[in-house]
Order: sequence, then C-alpha cells, then structure tokens
Amino acid sequence: MPAEPAAPPPIGLAELRAAAERIRGAVLRTPTIECAGLSRALGCRVFLKLDNLQATGAFKERGAANRLALLSARERAAGVIAMSAGNHAQAVARHAQRLGIAATIVMPRFTPATKVTRTEAWGARVVLHGDTLAEAAAHAHELALREGLTFVHPYDDPAVIAGQGTLALEMLEDAPAIEVLAIPVGGGGLVAGCAAGAAELRPDVRVFGVEVEGYPAMAQRLAGQPVQVGGPTIAEGIAVRDVGEVPLAMLRRLGVAMLVVPERAVEQAIAMLVEEAKVVAEGAGAAGLAAVLAFPERFAGRAVGVAVCGGNIDSRILANVLLRNLLRDGRLLRLHLDIPDRPGVLADIATRVAAAGGNVIEVSHQRLFAAPSVQSAELELMIEVRDAAQGNAIVAALEAGQYAVRRG
Repeated sequence: MPAEPAAPPPIGLAELRAAAERIRGAVLRTPTIECAGLSRALGCRVFLKLDNLQATGAFKERGAANRLALLSARERAAGVIAMSAGNHAQAVARHAQRLGIAATIVMPRFTPATKVTRTEAWGARVVLHGDTLAEAAAHAHELALREGLTFVHPYDDPAVIAGQGTLALEMLEDAPAIEVLAIPVGGGGLVAGCAAGAAELRPDVRVFGVEVEGYPAMAQRLAGQPVQVGGPTIAEGIAVRDVGEVPLAMLRRLGVAMLVVPERAVEQAIAMLVEEAKVVAEGAGAAGLAAVLAFPERFAGRAVGVAVCGGNIDSRILANVLLRNLLRDGRLLRLHLDIPDRPGVLADIATRVAAAGGNVIEVSHQRLFAAPSVQSAELELMIEVRDAAQGNAIVAALEAGQYAVRRG
C-alpha cells in the first residue's frame, strides 16, 4: 500500500508568535481602526485591519518575510523563485532584496505591465511564461529544479501561513472587543493562519472565510464538491482554482465557515471603504467587508474584524467602481431627452434642473444621427444629486415642462 502523505507541521499560536518576532521591523505593524461610518451603516461595530498600508500594498509581505527568514545559508546563496501575477510577487521580491537574496519571479504573459515593472523595481528577475497561472507555476518549478532555487509558495507553505497569521494576532491584540473575523480567501494561507491564531488566543472568536461567487474553490472543496470556477472578477487577487492542501486541512480541523459573496457586493464594499473610511482597497482586499454587506444576519450587533488585505487597485477601475456605485445609489442621474431643436430649450432644461437642486456634470447634445427627426435633437445629461428622492424631483420637473424623459 502507498504510504500516507506526511502530516504538515503544526501551525498554532507558538508558530505565529515566532513568525511575528522574525518579521518585526521588516513588515509594518498596520493599524486596526474602528470605523464609525461603516458601523453606523452596517449595524455592527466594524474594525478595519489596514494591511493595504504595507510597503507593497498587501498582506503577502508577512508570509514572504517569515519564509525567507527561515532559509538556510545555502538556500540564501542559491536564491529563491516564486510564481505570482500580483502581490506575492512583489512581497517575495522586496524581502529578497532586503536580505540580499537573488529572486526570480515567474509571471503569466498576460500580467499587466505595471505589475511586472513594480516587481522588477524590487530587484527581482521577472520571467514571463505561459498564458495561465498554472502554466507559470509549472515553469517556476522547472526553473527551481534546474537552477537549484528554493520555491516560495504563495499559500501552501507552513512558514508562509504562520507569517500571514500574524495579521490576526495584531488585530486581536489591538482590538480585543472583536467577536468575529471576516477574512478573504484565495489559496487559503491568510485565513488558515488567522484561524489558527484565533483558535488559541481567542477561541470565542468566530472566523469566516470569504470568497467571490465566480471563484468559490475553498467552499467547494470543504463541501466535497468538484471545483468549478471561472469568469471575470474585480477580486482577481482571490480568483484561485487550486487552493492549498495545508490550508484546506487546517480549515476543516478548525471549523472555519465560508461565505461566498456576489460581485456587486465587492464593488459596493470598495466604494464604502473609500467614502466612509477613506481607505483604498482592491477587490480581494474589500471581500471581507463585502461579506458583512451580503450576510448582515451573520454580523448584526457584533464587533467584526475585517482584514483589508490589499490596496493594489488600478486607478481607472477604482474610478469606474465609484461611478457605478453612485449610479446604483441614485446619486448620479443619467437622463435621455428627445427635445425640439429650437433656441432656449437647453436653457429651460438647465433652469429646471438647477431649481430642483441638481448639478449637471456632463452634457451630450446630438442633432445629426441620434435624433428621430431633423427638427429635434437628443440630449443626454449626467446630473449629480443628493439622493434618489432628489433625482425623482428633477425628472418630475422636466416632465412638467412636457419633456419626454428616459433614465439611462
């Protein structure tokens, strides 16, 4: 009979505290803040652990710093290699540079140029290979064997998991009122480390892992279901097909429950963090708050620790998310009007909008192609309003002037 696979080394409070000592001074001890605005809006006390403030903008530095600190002298001399299309790449590159270790990072060919540039800026050799993360990972393992490099896995490594778990140690020490944790889940290293620490430090604290609806791989594995994931998501940092086997075993043992959130909740969470907490988070970094939005019954009246685990979001995407949220909330009003093409009409419409308190921020006036008649024109307005009620009042004022109004 084939031998049973060796059990992974234990990861508990002692390992997390040892990791915390190793990375002290190399990784920022980020603040945990209670956000009054979010607490008021969501009906629970919301504590934000701001790991988006790390030097590379994400929690991944914790695991990378701990793993590299444990390398032998021979391993340091030979160098390390990692596979990543994002935050893990920069974390390994930064801490390898800090320790004087040569680092190679394999990234898929589709990786945005900004992420490649940032990783190279930390002194790493970047190799672009394959069209998928799986192909990049396979090539990274090949290079590790060929060149004698130590492979630093982003989540399926006990030392990495222990490093990530220091986030929960800090959060629970700084905010002892916390009763429940909401932790984003990709490969599972962060939630496994946090759950291991909470189980010993604060066994009364409930830990929820959070995945986005297109990529519920950990939830499927825990339920004994085949993994079926895919599609576009704003939470690309947790868009994982192959979760870690070590984290999976830990979550089973620790009884961590998974919450799967819709894409829209992640967008709403990003916008709420900006507006209520003045915090910028990427999609994966906002997933914890998205769980509070999507499952209010799980958190109502409780003190919730939310890991804002990353802030590396493209500026254009952030702008689009904020605008989409304003439209959904009714604070941006997009109107289409078919109007007679005669002098004074635009002035009359602007006067009616202003009298109702609206602020016109964009106008498109089309005569030649979109209008149904040569004696008419199509007008499109983007109007900033206080709330949906004020938007309704503006539409009513325009309709009172005999204008046909369509909401866009």
